[in-house]
Amino acid sequence: MIGIVVVSHSKALATAAVGLAGEMVEETQQPAIAVAAGVDGARFGTDAAVVAEAITTVDSPDGVLVLLDLGSAVLSAEMALEFLDPAVAGRVVISSAPMVEGLVAAVVLASTGASIDAVADEARLGLLAKQEHLGDAPATPAARPTTEEAADSIEVEVSNHHGLHARPAARLVSLVRSFDAEVTLTHLGSERGPVKASSLSMVATLNAGRGDRLRVTAAGHDAAAALAAVRDLAASGFGDAPASPSARADSASPSTPAPAGVGSGLDVAIGPATVPAAAVDMSGYIAGDAAEEQARSVAAVSAGAEAIRGLRDAEQVGAVAGIFDAHLALLEDAELVEPVEAAIGAGTSAPDAWTAALDALAAEFDGLDDHYQRERAQDVRAVKRRLLRALAGEPVEAAPPSGILVVAELDAGTAATLDTGAVAGVATVRGGATGHGVIVARSRGIPIITDVGVAAEKVHDGALVAFDATSRSFVVDPDVEQQRQFRARIAEQARRRAEALAAASQPARTTDGVHIAVLANVGSLADAKAAAANGADGAGLVRTEVLFGDRATRPSSEEQLAAILEVAQELRGRPLTIRTWDVGGDKPLRFLRQQREANPFLGERGLRLFRSRPDVLAEQLRAICAAARQTPVQVMFPMVTTVEEVTWALAQVACAFDRAGDETARLRVGVMIEVPAAAMRTGLLAADLDFVSIGTNDLTQYVVAADRGNGAVAGLVDQLDPTLLGLVGRVCADVPDRVDVAVCGELASDPGAAVLLVGLGVRELSVAPPRVADVKARLRQVSLSDAQALATEALEATSADNVRDLLADLSKRTS
Repeated sequence: MIGIVVVSHSKALATAAVGLAGEMVEETQQPAIAVAAGVDGARFGTDAAVVAEAITTVDSPDGVLVLLDLGSAVLSAEMALEFLDPAVAGRVVISSAPMVEGLVAAVVLASTGASIDAVADEARLGLLAKQEHLGDAPATPAARPTTEEAADSIEVEVSNHHGLHARPAARLVSLVRSFDAEVTLTHLGSERGPVKASSLSMVATLNAGRGDRLRVTAAGHDAAAALAAVRDLAASGFGDAPASPSARADSASPSTPAPAGVGSGLDVAIGPATVPAAAVDMSGYIAGDAAEEQARSVAAVSAGAEAIRGLRDAEQVGAVAGIFDAHLALLEDAELVEPVEAAIGAGTSAPDAWTAALDALAAEFDGLDDHYQRERAQDVRAVKRRLLRALAGEPVEAAPPSGILVVAELDAGTAATLDTGAVAGVATVRGGATGHGVIVARSRGIPIITDVGVAAEKVHDGALVAFDATSRSFVVDPDVEQQRQFRARIAEQARRRAEALAAASQPARTTDGVHIAVLANVGSLADAKAAAANGADGAGLVRTEVLFGDRATRPSSEEQLAAILEVAQELRGRPLTIRTWDVGGDKPLRFLRQQREANPFLGERGLRLFRSRPDVLAEQLRAICAAARQTPVQVMFPMVTTVEEVTWALAQVACAFDRAGDETARLRVGVMIEVPAAAMRTGLLAADLDFVSIGTNDLTQYVVAADRGNGAVAGLVDQLDPTLLGLVGRVCADVPDRVDVAVCGELASDPGAAVLLVGLGVRELSVAPPRVADVKARLRQVSLSDAQALATEALEATSADNVRDLLADLSKRTS
């Protein structure tokens, strides 16, 4: 990457310009920049020796670009070259570009690894957008139009509040330059363009505001992949938050949610690592007297609460919004706040008082047996970080990560707030592939690799990292050839994804004509939107405990009915499988108190809990029965183990219809198979049912006796374990012919594993919304006999890794 030197008469001016340019790209992607300004560090002026030293500081084999303000700055830069080694001087380009505008353009393009000549050319165009806006632009040739035969195009809408301003434009330029394609943009309202999407200066000339539509045209080897990537970036507001619905001129109502992005759906990523600091640096904090510390504490709590409310209100997924409610509750807890105030009054500084109180509380949670309660320690530590940042005078919310986020574990709150336009992927040191944070990340289309171990622990901030989650490959500082290979894999997967999305609405049929239903797992309206965009045949799992996870009071049957119908509307009337409240273990409901259990994963979970609270279940069944009269709906009960439980559940459904006075209604009823005992006796359980759905996430952890949320044993929870696959095959073989078998666990979201499940006898898959199109596309590439042969081999494999090898081999032969 090239280096950049800013030469100015004023150090304050140059430093401010560098700060402005730095806002355009993530810190880990910025080129090296040095300022050569002022004389003797104080007076206005320029000094050739200072310029020469600055060039030496940022010297790179790729070259150094020198930007200047005026007058003697030019002479000083030219003289500085005479002080340098000829080899260094030969790599320096002194630019005539405007200092501020040129610097912004240069930093953006340099961050993509562009050559010194390309960056210098881009910098010289820095004034073009301003000139276009003021009607003072020189005649400039438009980007070379491509013929329709050579190019493809899509249309996208600019949805972010401030339009395609500098930062989102910079993200677009960076994205486009990662593909082997010529991409141009045309403003469909003003007909400006086409302009090269690889040039920040040219993109800025479009003056694209919120609500404007752009035609994106691409030609070249990676054209389809580039268009798919631009479509996803545009759907995310070009990396900014899309404009709030109430801000849209054509908004139907303030509560209408913004359009959801489709997501990447990829398992491969490359980029600079973002490694969050383990602790907030308080070394510069100077404590005041007790009154001053009290005032600082109150201000920090207020700032922290305001930030948390912003995150909660922006979050559409109920359960995740509930996480932020828990953070707020901590700040409002008198049992926590009053001892802190007392400690400050006795002379303890605000940071020390809050640290002591929150560390003690986190330690209490860490020591609990209940898995969910242990996770509350993460909430406590998150609140602590916000408060300490506020007390240190830093932004309450840490700078959003970009590139590859490397963390010890990924919690659901962090996963829900990742910027899909900036984060290329996530790598965790520990933790399994079915933790809730991982599931949230995947549902948003973010590539993730888990349980990397020591290799991830040793990654330093800014290091280039690449991974392939499918092959479990994790590389730090890949060489040039490895980078090329990873980027080629990303481009190939993006190309395939573009093709999959183009055919997403078509049914998934194997090459010999067997139809496989591919539905989506849905926990919010955003999920439902994404499912529809990806061509889902319906919702194979509607997580009602997630839909209402942020509720402190129990929703009425009318409220539940309205929520179900909203989901149905987003999915355009396609069938829904509504799972009744799946509560317990690591899935609490705020409005439903549970007794503390020594082992909640083996306690009152799912249907078991509601046998002692039939009133809560009856209210939900009334809503489901009412929905069934308006849209295709079936009901599914979780955590079922015995025939007697099935009989009781069927009686509750019949009772709900009786109370509604509807004697002719018929509702398809099924259960989840997630307990080994149920998997071993599905034929008996399903005798009076219409379908069963295998929940591979829980079934796997019960089969291998390992908590999927416990990093120490999460590696055992592998859904390709041949023992688990044998249970899936047994379920398919044992059910009566009229009973449908579905899989709704994470395993179904893996396109390769989906083929294996079909070979075992499954005919319905419910997957993460961004994976629907990919799973459909993969199933269209194989025959049923291919899938059955794969299943036969997999059942004889000795390990999950052996099964992965079989999947990879079939992929090579049939993709």
